[in-house]
Amino acid sequence: MKHKMILSAILIATLALCAFAASPSPGTQTTQKDKQEQKRKAEHEERDDEENDAESESAKEQARLAKQAKLTMEQAREIALKRAPGTVESGELEREHGKLVYSFDIRNDAGTITEVQVDARDGSVVSVEEEDAQKEADEKRKEKQEPTHHKRP
Repeated sequence: MKHKMILSAILIATLALCAFAASPSPGTQTTQKDKQEQKRKAEHEERDDEENDAESESAKEQARLAKQAKLTMEQAREIALKRAPGTVESGELEREHGKLVYSFDIRNDAGTITEVQVDARDGSVVSVEEEDAQKEADEKRKEKQEPTHHKRP
C-alpha cells in the first residue's frame, strides 16, 4: 500500500513537471510567427467547419431526394453502365428539368466521358451525352462554385 502511494506521488510530480516545462514562462511574449500560425489554424478550422456544413446540407438534400426515388443508386448505375460501358467517375441524385434523375459520368476505354441520366422513378434512360474536354472543364468549374453540390462515385 505504501509502495503504491509512493509510485502515485512520483507519477503526479512527473506529470506536474512535464506540464510546467511545456507551458511558456510568465514573461514570454507570443512571437509574430506564433500569432500567424494561430491565425492560420483558426482560418483552417473555419474553412473545415464551412465545408462540413456544406457537406451536411448536401447529405440532407441527397437523403430528401432519395426518399422520392424508387430506384437505388446501385440499380441506376447498372442501367447507366449497360448504356455506356466504362468506369463510373461520379454519380449523383439530382432534380434536372423537373425530373428526379441519377446522373453518372462514365469514362470509357478511349478516355472520354459520357454522362448518362437515369430516371430515379422508372429506370428509363433520360439522356446520354458525350462530354468533350471543354464541357468537362466547364462542369468542374461550376461544381467548385456550388458548395452544396455533392457528387458520389
